[in-house]
Amino acid sequence: MVGHFSLLREKYVLENGRVRMGKMIKSKSFQSLFLSLLLIICLSTIPYKKALTFQLENTGKVLVYIPLGENPEFKIKYTHSIHLSDVVESYKITTKDEIKQVELEFSDFSIGMPENASDGEIFEQKNGKYYIKNMNRLFPYFDLRTGKVRANHTVMFNNKNYPLNEYIEPGTWVRIKVTKMNLYQQWKGVNIIGG
Repeated sequence: MVGHFSLLREKYVLENGRVRMGKMIKSKSFQSLFLSLLLIICLSTIPYKKALTFQLENTGKVLVYIPLGENPEFKIKYTHSIHLSDVVESYKITTKDEIKQVELEFSDFSIGMPENASDGEIFEQKNGKYYIKNMNRLFPYFDLRTGKVRANHTVMFNNKNYPLNEYIEPGTWVRIKVTKMNLYQQWKGVNIIGG
């Protein structure tokens, strides 16, 4: 009987040992899963991707964005509200993430359009259009109210046109700014170029 009791005790210890070991393995798996999820959440909040953002007013809420990648240049084309011809503003992004206006193209001298170049800029007339080149106007950001009637604001990026009224409600005040975005912001915003 004593031998039978010791066998039962050993069996009980072995079974309890397995149960404890199983709980420890499950506990470590849960800890690994929890730590992995925590790491993913933390990494998704770290800004890393430079983008041209169109933010709702001055709230910082990104409505749409364009990942800048290797080509930090863009243009904004719109129809002037008075003389109803196209105006194209050309911009480059500086190494300090400022927006630099480098050129202005327009067809008519009228209210709201320059009649000559400023210091250091070059005024040209070519093929019925006027150009102000060599501009060096720096902005940390600039604001734009998307046109409701005829402005048809369009972002030109990598030789493609992206009409803003397809992504942003006409009449909306947007702040255009270079921002480093995290994964969460990218998920919430709309990537205009879809890439």
